[in-house]
Amino acid sequence: MRKWAKEHGLLLANLGLFLVFFGGMVVSGAADYSEDQVSHGQSAVGIVEYLGTGAFLEATFENWESEFLQMGMYVILTVFLFQKGSSESKPMGKKAPQDEDPRHATIKAATPWPVRRGGWVLKLYEHSLSIMFALLFLMSVVLHAVGGSEEYSQEQQAHGQPAVSVLGYLATSRFWFESFQNWQSEFLAVAVLVGASVYLRERGSPESKPVAEPHYETGT
Repeated sequence: MRKWAKEHGLLLANLGLFLVFFGGMVVSGAADYSEDQVSHGQSAVGIVEYLGTGAFLEATFENWESEFLQMGMYVILTVFLFQKGSSESKPMGKKAPQDEDPRHATIKAATPWPVRRGGWVLKLYEHSLSIMFALLFLMSVVLHAVGGSEEYSQEQQAHGQPAVSVLGYLATSRFWFESFQNWQSEFLAVAVLVGASVYLRERGSPESKPVAEPHYETGT
């Protein structure tokens, strides 16, 4: 068990941090939502009840969509684009292992099944990472719109205005403001990482070049 935990430590740590912060978001979100409800003469809600509200869906998935968009686009952009001197870029002027055609690989027992299968299965597999992020992004957009339309409709009705459908909410400036305010920060963070990794180092991290490596060296 200890060996397994060590081999999967990075994943386990991030999942653990996600659960801690997600739990904090739920508890604080339920408290904030209840305070708003009470201030409008309505009843407070419990945590379980809060999980079924549009406010929870909107708050959760407007953030998730930006994360999946960022990571998916980063995966795709690093296929074609380079940044001289950055550890986040493939090496320039030479072929990277990631560019090798799996159809020419030597088949071994440990070779992933889609590579051994070939055909359309391999075609999907060699783009499966970006496909996964695309599907997660689209799912998050839909759930953001579902939750947002419910919350927006409640506010509209409280002011004597008609409710909106999910498609109607997609046409509002509020939906796009919520999306763009998250998307822009994600790509800013990626740009900072890509640019900073040219000149700055973090000893021991695979996201950094070796400390003594020249600034112009690209990739790891």
